[in-house]
Amino acid sequence: MVYLDYSATTQPADEVLESFVEASKRFIGNPNSLHKLGVEASDMINKASEQIGELIGAKTNEIIYTSSASESNNLAIKGVALKYKNRGNHIIITSMEHPSVYETVKFLGANGFKVSVVSLDEYGRVDLNSLKKLITDKTILVSVCAVSSEVGIIQPIEEIGVLLKKHPKCFFHVDATQAIGKINIDYENVDLISFSPHKFYGMKGIGVLVKRTKIELEPTIHGGKSTTKYRSGTPALPLIVSTAKALRLALTNVDKKYKMIEMNNIYLKSKLSKYADVLINSNNNSIPHILNISVANIKPETLLHALEEQYIFISTQTACSGSKESKEVMAMYNDKPRALSTLRISVSYLTTNEEVEKFLLAFDMVYKRLVNLK
Repeated sequence: MVYLDYSATTQPADEVLESFVEASKRFIGNPNSLHKLGVEASDMINKASEQIGELIGAKTNEIIYTSSASESNNLAIKGVALKYKNRGNHIIITSMEHPSVYETVKFLGANGFKVSVVSLDEYGRVDLNSLKKLITDKTILVSVCAVSSEVGIIQPIEEIGVLLKKHPKCFFHVDATQAIGKINIDYENVDLISFSPHKFYGMKGIGVLVKRTKIELEPTIHGGKSTTKYRSGTPALPLIVSTAKALRLALTNVDKKYKMIEMNNIYLKSKLSKYADVLINSNNNSIPHILNISVANIKPETLLHALEEQYIFISTQTACSGSKESKEVMAMYNDKPRALSTLRISVSYLTTNEEVEKFLLAFDMVYKRLVNLK
């Protein structure tokens, strides 16, 4: 089997699974309980939160645990919008956002909020001049993904953060789900940060939202004590502990892992670009972990399943997309056939040269067969 869908999810690292199992067995009490077992569980969560905070530059009380990055995005955006609607009703996003951001602002747009989409430059990055022009005294939130999930475009988060510092009534939310553990970004001027450990060899079923102390949120889940007033529910101690472990592992030797992945990316692009019907959608501003291509006149799902028969696993778009058309590719190239025929190959530092060669051999065979059927 060759797995090349790491941007959808990753297999938990052995150390992460071990920490999850150990925490499950050792801390059986409800962290909200007042007895000894509950206090021990609560203390363990606090220690894990301290570790996470140290690793990402946040205070312990700024960390909110959710069920997923999608829930974190919902809580950040709806939480700010509902809490600060007396200040204004304007939200700015990009056309590169994950569905959990896009659908959330779409919901708010149907309920009295105004949503603007900032222009992109020729490389798919936020146009800072366009952003400046969009901000008004009614703008309460700007939400930008650090790295887009389909094409892997890296956004100028640090520059946007500096720009928004001039607008203290406007908060800055970053969906860092595809960035954490892959590239180094300074989040000092970011107010809210969403991510999930299953993207960096952690467990599924948990997400994190970092919320700076100065910000209040309207909860989207009410009722019951938890680690914070902003998200009710019994804290998932084993998931929290394993997240701290996964994050520490992910941030170890990031630059070394990046170079390994970059070599595979360059090699894949050089081989795939030789096919007449293959267009490379990712560019030099994309992380090397994601290589997005379009194959003309072949349905992406047909090619995907043909590769699956060879035990090669890639994806068409982000795993959460409900659309056949890639919004990101459409935004970058304004080419509908191209946007309808995208495939995402996402590699890891665990991806071997042998796996890359197996993929290329399988792709060549499948491509030639499908082209001959046209």
